[in-house]
Amino acid sequence: MDKLLEILKSAAPALATAVAGPLGGAAVNAIASKLGVESSVAAVTAALEGNPELALKLKEIDLKEFELHNANTDSARKMNAEIQSSASASWLAKNTAYTLDIVIVSATIFLAWFAFMKGVPEQNKELVYMALGSLITMSGTVLNFHRGSSQGSKDKNSELEKLKGK
Repeated sequence: MDKLLEILKSAAPALATAVAGPLGGAAVNAIASKLGVESSVAAVTAALEGNPELALKLKEIDLKEFELHNANTDSARKMNAEIQSSASASWLAKNTAYTLDIVIVSATIFLAWFAFMKGVPEQNKELVYMALGSLITMSGTVLNFHRGSSQGSKDKNSELEKLKGK
């Protein structure tokens, strides 16, 4: 598995993340079917080691996954813009998402303050830290939606455009 992850990290980082995650078996199955090999870590690893050209197929898969992710975010932003510019949209329709965003960010700030300044009883620390981690992740999603993508994503996008041209 380590050898496969090493190959994937250089060829297709998103696929490496998928293989290393909780749905790794499904990711290995998808890669194996794309490469036309037996659905096992050993077979996928052997195929990639034996034929470096197959890494290009993985880059295509990685590129498609990245494009789908960007299209998903873009469609959500377009839907929000349409709701905001619609004369027939209600106050509730126009403001619910923003209200939820404010609640998520405020809850994150409050829970962080509470956990680190006030302290949490020992028996509840794990639960509070898990909730705080979830809230931080949601806050990151909120900020990414409203403030756009990071410089790293822009750099990756330009790199993907170069790959498309080849």
